[in-house]
Amino acid sequence: MANNSYSGVKNSMVEANHDGEFGCTLNELRSLMELRGADALGKIGETYGDVQRLCNRLKTSPTDGLSGQPGDIEKRKTVFGQNFIPPKKPKTFLQLVWEALQDVTLIILEVAAIVSLCLSFYRPPDTERENCGRAAGGVEDENESEAGWIEGAAILLSVICVVVVTAFNDWSKEKQFRGLQSRIEQEQKFTVVRGGQVIQIPVAEIVVGDIAQIKYGDLLPADGVLIQGNDLKIDESSLTGESDHVKKTQEKDPMLLSGTHVMEGSGKMVVTAVGVNSQTGIIFTLLGGGDDDDDEEEEKKKEKEEKKKQRKTLGFSNISLFNSTGSKAQDGAAMEMQPLNSDEGADAEEKKKANLPKKEKSVLQGKLTKLAVQIGKAGLVMSAITVIILVVLFVVDTFWIQKLEWTKDCTPIYIQFFVKFFIIGVTVLVVAVPEGLPLAVTISLAYSVKKMMKDNNLVRHLDACETMGNATAICSDKTGTLTMNRMTVVQAYVAEKHYKKVPEPENIPSSTLDILILGIAVNCAYTTKIMPPEKEGGLPRQVGNKTECALLGFANDLKRDYQAIRNEIPEEKLYKVYTFNSVRKSMSTVLKMADGSYRMFSKGASEILLKKCYKILTANGEPKVFRPRDRDDMVKKVIEPMASEGLRTICLGYRDFPASEGEPDWENENDILTGLTCVCVVGIEDPVRPEVPDAIRKCQRAGITVRMVTGDNINTARAIATKCGILQPGDDFLCLEGKEFNRRIRNEKGEIEQERIDKIWPKLRVLARSSPTDKHTLVKGIIDSTVAEQRQVVAVTGDGTNDGPALKKADVGFAMGIAGTDVAKEASDIILTDDNFSSIVRAVMWGRNVYDSISKFLQFQLTVNVVAVIVAFTGACITQDSPLKAVQMLWVNLIMDTFASLALATEPPTEALLLRKPYGRNKPLISRTMMKNILGHGVYQLIIIFSLLFAGEKMFDIDSGRNAPLHAPPSEHYTIVFNTFVMMQLFNEINARKIHGERNVFDGIFNNPIFCSIVFGTFIIQIVIVQFGGKPFSCVSLSIDQWLWCTFLGFGSLLWGQVISSIPTSRLKFLKTAGHGTQKEEIPDEELEELEDMDEIDHAERELRRGQILWFRGLNRIQTQIRVVNAFRSSISLYEGLEKPESRSSIHNFMTHPEFRIEDSEPHIPLIDDTDAEDDAPTKRNSAISPSPNQNNNAVESSNHLLPEGPKSGTPSAPGSPLHSLETSL
Repeated sequence: MANNSYSGVKNSMVEANHDGEFGCTLNELRSLMELRGADALGKIGETYGDVQRLCNRLKTSPTDGLSGQPGDIEKRKTVFGQNFIPPKKPKTFLQLVWEALQDVTLIILEVAAIVSLCLSFYRPPDTERENCGRAAGGVEDENESEAGWIEGAAILLSVICVVVVTAFNDWSKEKQFRGLQSRIEQEQKFTVVRGGQVIQIPVAEIVVGDIAQIKYGDLLPADGVLIQGNDLKIDESSLTGESDHVKKTQEKDPMLLSGTHVMEGSGKMVVTAVGVNSQTGIIFTLLGGGDDDDDEEEEKKKEKEEKKKQRKTLGFSNISLFNSTGSKAQDGAAMEMQPLNSDEGADAEEKKKANLPKKEKSVLQGKLTKLAVQIGKAGLVMSAITVIILVVLFVVDTFWIQKLEWTKDCTPIYIQFFVKFFIIGVTVLVVAVPEGLPLAVTISLAYSVKKMMKDNNLVRHLDACETMGNATAICSDKTGTLTMNRMTVVQAYVAEKHYKKVPEPENIPSSTLDILILGIAVNCAYTTKIMPPEKEGGLPRQVGNKTECALLGFANDLKRDYQAIRNEIPEEKLYKVYTFNSVRKSMSTVLKMADGSYRMFSKGASEILLKKCYKILTANGEPKVFRPRDRDDMVKKVIEPMASEGLRTICLGYRDFPASEGEPDWENENDILTGLTCVCVVGIEDPVRPEVPDAIRKCQRAGITVRMVTGDNINTARAIATKCGILQPGDDFLCLEGKEFNRRIRNEKGEIEQERIDKIWPKLRVLARSSPTDKHTLVKGIIDSTVAEQRQVVAVTGDGTNDGPALKKADVGFAMGIAGTDVAKEASDIILTDDNFSSIVRAVMWGRNVYDSISKFLQFQLTVNVVAVIVAFTGACITQDSPLKAVQMLWVNLIMDTFASLALATEPPTEALLLRKPYGRNKPLISRTMMKNILGHGVYQLIIIFSLLFAGEKMFDIDSGRNAPLHAPPSEHYTIVFNTFVMMQLFNEINARKIHGERNVFDGIFNNPIFCSIVFGTFIIQIVIVQFGGKPFSCVSLSIDQWLWCTFLGFGSLLWGQVISSIPTSRLKFLKTAGHGTQKEEIPDEELEELEDMDEIDHAERELRRGQILWFRGLNRIQTQIRVVNAFRSSISLYEGLEKPESRSSIHNFMTHPEFRIEDSEPHIPLIDDTDAEDDAPTKRNSAISPSPNQNNNAVESSNHLLPEGPKSGTPSAPGSPLHSLETSL
């Protein structure tokens, strides 16, 4: 794929050079986009004249855009390329099979099976076999000894089975994610002008020559040149590593680059490069997007030219680190973190040390890996002991008791015995290690993610799903999440009168009305408009910023047409625009009047703007002085009553700058934005969503505290919080304003103190007039708090660019799909496609369900493991042969691992999940109730199996199967043991559906068709295996009687389950829990220091370093699965799926995480305390919002940070990792 589209682009370059259609070629535009600032302006000047002429050459109009005719669009796509970066080819099925084959235990089994195969074909010369001891003799029938090869072949076959199933699971998982991926990509739309109409098109449809409208919060989808801009500031850190926002103007620096974020302002640009030719695309190509062999040579030449060009350009000098073959890309990306063109190289190094984001597994994965390692160790010990005992018994019996000599002729026969013992040992290990665990997690998460799409949750990071189940606090925005985000003006104070509903135009002096309508029309973003309703009789559609829509609607209610004014004064004629941002909390637009004077219109939060008003328009339309005393009056009589009804108050004002005073200094905002004349104050209503109060009640019942964090004033916030049910009348909860909150949490020096936050947050329910920094501080304070017995797990919702840091810091960040900006979506873990709070409650349900599914699977799996291992072990020691043969063990393993994980991980969630409190981060995976069930059922199954094993022949009146010689035919006795064992597992699978000690295990079983079909299917296959399996499965067909007995004994486990659930868990004090997360205290100090030097704590790696037992089964498989999950978790973003094959570490982080800087009114406060050392605790999810200017903030969740030091656990065997050394020694 990459290859084709790549050569496609090359050919298109050739065409472009001959194509006289457009006045510029692809290469010209490409080289133009590599320049910055003055160089770029010079180049545009000398090549094209100016931007207007560049548009003419591209056959596009700055005002009307492209015609939008399909032919024209297609031609542009062929000449200049399409706006998408070809994804890396997915792994083929065969590659996945090969990866599954890397599993160490499978390899051991294969080797053993092949040895056993070879030996079975070896016929010893005519020596009497009796001479080789009792165990070897006793094969009377020649045909029986002929069939010796069957066991080896059967093992190979079952290995193939396991491998194919694993590969298929990985493959379908990858396919699912690619589907999710493309869905996210399709949902990304961008605003362009075509044929004079402003329309939204998918990002991939943008072509060179399009006129794109850009605004605050956008992630630019292509490279372009600015045509017209207002107060535009761009964060280019994703490309240059410089975190300061770059001001873009037509005069100084008009170059806009794809992958950068608009942090302030708005404007229009003409698109000049898309897809692989844009600056982002070029980098991806360098990083091996098109890594196909036949292209290598051309590529190298091209990259060398690239290098030369880039060395000339400042902003890209850091990319010249990638050497031309691209093999250095890893180090390149690691060094990418400090731009070469910054002077602070030295302190960058030190800061880099301090700010490296820690690698953090999800809580569940941490617990599971730890548990799997522990079980693996136990299994390994058991299997080693089994082999040793078998060998010792055999040797003692043959050479000691029978006093035989070791003769040359008997060697193959003895070797066959040893191989058989070895195979038994390996099968014990196979059964002991729950390699179905990671599979269960992945299936459960993938299933949940798919289903959550239907509940309007688009999950970007898999583990967010499970973290949501532990959430203890939700900090929600008000606008759009709790309310409908459909704003309307319902009250107004204008011309000295407070109207409780929108006034009639006749009641307002015409001069006042003219100023009011002109101010509303020009001082609302031109992208905001009110469209006619889609359906007859529906509400008019609001497009753009909803608060501005309310004002435009107000203008329409006053029977005036704002569009006519906009047509008269197009956006290009606006003299200067101060766009809204979180510091100003107001927006102003300046018009130059015909007489040379200037008039500025302002709108903003009423308590802020009224402080800047010195006059007010009276009932006859004349301005009069507005004193502080009048202001206090107005606040009491107008603004507070409006706010207490839950209205948002906006003040509209203007100011004239007379021509006689000359042009004011527009950069000095404090002098400009003062001395205003107040025109009117409006109250805007945003009704609460009807389903929100119920959703909040559910949250509170589920033990989740909902807090509201809003920019509105405190009375409005309190009124809405009461309507939603966040505040109950008569509660003693806190409602604070941002200022007060800051005063309470800071000490005399102005530093934030955790103890002070701890005094406030447990009671805080509403934080009003809050800045993004306050939101971030609150979230960080709650997460770092140690007051509650459990560490709080915080979910945050956000929609604005300024919410980025809080979304990143939170355990789960929800971004709004409709109202959210690209920057917010990029920082989030889950996107709410309907912006609705009740969808968050669904996410909590799914999260808790994932946790329960894993626990159900564990309860089932561990029962089987314990029983199978004990049976194999004791059977081997007493009868010198495992009652369950290797092939049978593999089948049981397949039932328990793959099928059970499918069956139990896909249980749908129920409302009952919301009736209990959240599990903490430290809650063990296996509770005491589950431990009771595991041990209880284990005891039952062992009693049955051992009675059958040692007394079965008497009960059923059949021949004993014990002490059979080497190639003896299968016996009825052992078949019954095997069959009963499988039946008990099947019925126990039904028991495992409930883990909290419920009585009715059949409750809701038919809601899960997957479960029913798997249990039924397994039963059918079991019948086939027993009746027709014959020699390969070591089975004999059984009679109906025997079948009924097996089934009855299996069914007994359901009845026994009722007995177990009658025993109160509280009585069984001796039961321990298992599967805790690793606590920091458990790590010895010297190891901690060593780990902190490595900048990451990875629990799996610690476990392994302690024991160095690395080849336990399934570690490789666990890693493969974690790698699949991580590749998708690391960030599902616009530029998905491009990774260097050598590094296996994702480079999605390369572009997509802007540096969030918040310049607030108090710039001296660092965004995150520099005392973040305590954040190394493995239980915290660290976000890397670094105050340092040199951090490229490469994605926090990326699977492996491209760190130069320290062995990685994520790549299966990087040379130097313990795994590698062990593999080589193997």
